[in-house]
Amino acid sequence: MHILFVCTGNICRSPTAERLSAMLGAERALPDLTTSSAGTRAVIGHAMHAEAATALSALGGDPSGFVARHLTTRIASAADLVLTMTTAHRDSVLELAPRQLRRTFTLGEASFLAAEYEPAGLADLADLRPHLAGQRVDDIPDPMGQDASYFTAVAARIARALPPIIELCRRSVTFPDG
Repeated sequence: MHILFVCTGNICRSPTAERLSAMLGAERALPDLTTSSAGTRAVIGHAMHAEAATALSALGGDPSGFVARHLTTRIASAADLVLTMTTAHRDSVLELAPRQLRRTFTLGEASFLAAEYEPAGLADLADLRPHLAGQRVDDIPDPMGQDASYFTAVAARIARALPPIIELCRRSVTFPDG
């Protein structure tokens, strides 16, 4: 199972979500969970922003070896679940890969649906989309240009949104008997 996270520059929010999800997946013994990220206007080839890397490290994540990349149709289409930081990012993904509609949500939407409705698996998440009507699900704000405490707050917000999604992934995995 592969989760793709998408933001703008792919140096702050989406790599934070990518690395925290990988950490949570490892903690929950989900060996088939892979995570990656990309940006709609990526700073291609760059490492994580220093403040984002510091905030990630403080949460137990590992920023080492990260390299930003640009979102492409191929990258978006290969994911089992695409989680974006904003509704605008979600729209960008769907412009590139409209067939990913049932698999593409904002991070906030997916977290809300997974926590509130506890779907049995990823396939059920899209069926819950009507429950978003009338709900206020905020985007994850861009910390670029802000101080270190803002980066820390954004990383903490991402970290709070991830556990229901990782639990959904755990439920989606078919474990062999025995």
